[in-house]
Amino acid sequence: MDRFELAAESRELLSEAEAVGGDLANLAAKSPGRVNRELIAALAEAGLLDHLLPVDGQVSALDLCLLRQGVARQSAHAETALAMQGLGAYPIVLSGSDDLAQRWIPAVRHGQAIPAFALTEFAAGSDAGHLQLRAEPDGADGYRLTGEKAFISNAPDADFYTAFARSEPAEGRQGISCFLVEGDAPGLSGEALELVAPHPVGTLVFEDVAVPRSQMIGEPGRGFEVAMRTLDLFRPSVGAFAIGMAETARNLALNHARKREAFGRPILDFQAVSHQLADMSVEIEAAKMLVYRAASAHDRGDKAQLTSLAAAAKLYATEVAQRAVDGAVQILGARALVHDHPLAELYRQVRAPRIYEGTSEIQRNVIARELSAGRWPS
Repeated sequence: MDRFELAAESRELLSEAEAVGGDLANLAAKSPGRVNRELIAALAEAGLLDHLLPVDGQVSALDLCLLRQGVARQSAHAETALAMQGLGAYPIVLSGSDDLAQRWIPAVRHGQAIPAFALTEFAAGSDAGHLQLRAEPDGADGYRLTGEKAFISNAPDADFYTAFARSEPAEGRQGISCFLVEGDAPGLSGEALELVAPHPVGTLVFEDVAVPRSQMIGEPGRGFEVAMRTLDLFRPSVGAFAIGMAETARNLALNHARKREAFGRPILDFQAVSHQLADMSVEIEAAKMLVYRAASAHDRGDKAQLTSLAAAAKLYATEVAQRAVDGAVQILGARALVHDHPLAELYRQVRAPRIYEGTSEIQRNVIARELSAGRWPS
């Protein structure tokens, strides 16, 4: 694939994802604040979870981006359900044992199991190395987890959690391990949170939750690496999700500007509107290229450039999407503020991607660090 042009099969995947997103938009709108198992089963039946979790285990960052971008063009709720099937399961795909993969990944692929990625805590968001969830040794072959997690997508309804806890005495990023914790484990509880944009997310409380050593993902004390491997794969696709929303916002604004007349002519004839749409389109196209380039760097194993490109892709695409949606609302005016208008929904949805999986400020820190170390891609 040319680094700035999608191959035919990639364009087909993007179109397929968009079509499925459109078909499932109404189903996705049901119960948006909790896990929608009917929607996830439908995503599996449509074949998107097969692309998300290939049978051969060779996950493609570019395919993930195309899936998220395409579905997001039609339904942010369906996109979120799709993405969370990947985020919660990828630690097992990338770092888990064969036994864990064989037990859980087919069920996730078939829409029969709901995973969740449990990293964030109230006091450990951007500073993920400051985790307080404790994993104390329990005999010769197990651990007991005590503490809390917050803002966990699919909590408290997930069937299992890939949970990160401090299992070793080392400080900071050292000493963190990753565990698969089943959703019905004794001592595990949680509550749903209500966000500005309805989304299945909640808190978790671990009260002396027993986890056998066989359910550790990766090596003891190397859980932070498991988390970063997963996020390196996933981060460009957050930008792709944002691009899908930005494209929809731009198209809604463009169609409105062609039809809406003021002072005897379409408002698209006014430079204030046409230039805003022009800038929007240029930024969206630039964001696409950056996201695809970052995903391609991951897929070809270019670790030297991946960190910089993934941070840049997520930062730029999510900021572009925020501007695009805000600009589209401005072009449509008050009608876009009606609660059930598609732009009102996008306006609620577009804010969160600038925060989760590394805030815009954290991405700038990463980029500045890479620049300082001379690792910025040429």
